[in-house]
Amino acid sequence: MLDIRELTTFTDFFIICNGTSDRMLQALATTLRDYIKKDLELIVNIEGESRDGWLVADLEDIVVHIFSPEMRNYYRLEQLWNKGKTILTLQ
Repeated sequence: MLDIRELTTFTDFFIICNGTSDRMLQALATTLRDYIKKDLELIVNIEGESRDGWLVADLEDIVVHIFSPEMRNYYRLEQLWNKGKTILTLQ
């Protein structure tokens, strides 16, 4: 999780994750959508296609990016937003 509150006004945090296959990307997106709906009682649209290697969910204060390893390496959001504060990293 990357805290970018001091860098931008469109969101507060990025969550950046990746999956190793189209199927895994879709499963991550589906799980996120189901969690948001059930536990937070919100409707969220997830943009993108798993086959394209990048899905994104805009939750207003949090933007969730779900990448294939290739697309995560290509876009390098952690480096682009490197002035943000890393709050949590899981491997």
